[in-house]
Amino acid sequence: MPGVRSAYRGAVANVLNSKTDDPEPGAPRDHAGKEAPLLSAPREGVPPVVSDEAHLARVVETFGSAAGPVAVDAERASGYRYGQRAYLVQLRRAGAGSALIDPVACPDLTDLDAAFAGAEMVLHAAHQDLPCLSELHLRPDRLFDTELAGRLLGYQRVGLGSMAERVLGLRLAKEHSAVDWSTRPLPEDWLCYAALDVEILIDLRDALEAELDEAEKLEWAREEFAAVLATPPKEPRPDPWRRTSGIHKVRNQRALGAVREIWLERDRIARERDMSPGRVLPDSGIVEAATAMPRTAQELAAIKPFSMRLARRYVPVWIKAIDRVRDMPVPELPQPSVPGDGPPPTNRWADRDPEAASRLEAARETVSAIAERVAMPTENLLQPDAVRRLAWAPPSTITTDAVAEHLRDNNVREWQVALTAEALGEALHTAHG
Repeated sequence: MPGVRSAYRGAVANVLNSKTDDPEPGAPRDHAGKEAPLLSAPREGVPPVVSDEAHLARVVETFGSAAGPVAVDAERASGYRYGQRAYLVQLRRAGAGSALIDPVACPDLTDLDAAFAGAEMVLHAAHQDLPCLSELHLRPDRLFDTELAGRLLGYQRVGLGSMAERVLGLRLAKEHSAVDWSTRPLPEDWLCYAALDVEILIDLRDALEAELDEAEKLEWAREEFAAVLATPPKEPRPDPWRRTSGIHKVRNQRALGAVREIWLERDRIARERDMSPGRVLPDSGIVEAATAMPRTAQELAAIKPFSMRLARRYVPVWIKAIDRVRDMPVPELPQPSVPGDGPPPTNRWADRDPEAASRLEAARETVSAIAERVAMPTENLLQPDAVRRLAWAPPSTITTDAVAEHLRDNNVREWQVALTAEALGEALHTAHG
């Protein structure tokens, strides 16, 4: 790791030589108490944006001829555009340098995917970027996830900037993390920011792999990375409107129907305008209108979120949606809740099944103790849903093998089974009395 740090510090374009008055908490410092270097520009400069097939073909050839892991990142326009498509793809590979690809102009990266066949791709928080990369036909054969590696190592802060500070002793500027990446042309300082995100990923990967190996967690990490790649795409939710923020405040069935109808209209408008739904109408407006059930445009306009320009423009649409619900037969109204395939909410266990509540408490304490021993978050040691399912419906005969099989049936990895099955079996026995 010291070699990685010294090599990077030699490449830093802008080193802060003076101590700031109010440094970021936890920022690395050298022996003189100065802040760690700020990595402000890519080593070879900001590459031009690839926006045509001829340029893309050259990138495919250059990156395909290089060797080693490929650092990959993607920028979306969450909060601005409808959906989670990528608006910029960043790449870096030893021997090829960096590349910035405009996926709006180059929406098919099949040739690049073929050039990377068998190579390991390095991403930070891969679960966020893999879906939009898959839409571009760019899918890793092998994965190293630097955020997940940090979690397994017990790091409390696993954002890329925090990891760069902790592991490489470098600071990354993060002021453009929430900008509208659908903007065209993209400003030069945004492109510099994007290029820096892949600038450090390979060195971060190498340092984390060494830490994982030293902590005897490398095989665990490899299982986790493989599981991320094997996870199928999420099925669309049957009732996505039920995730409206604040819906718990809606107390009756007809108001719930109003949430559904307004949400569906908002989603249609957002999709047609290629705009984030929250920029059309915030969730708070949906809930407030569904609760009040206004009858006129004037009554609806008095609700504050409907004073937004777009929300005000579609007032007749919202009123029609509410009127539909007002006249809707009761059988057509949504039920207050939809039963899932798992256990009920844990806050009801004590009343419905006190023995299950006791098992859950014992299981959670066991998982927490093991997680503390191996220095990682409990949710990374064992998924909370797997713990709940085990406590709610344990094997009829509780043995280590039976508990292990139960865990495997709930997508628990082998390294997790090896660490937890025996102890969980003992905990369930004890809770049973």
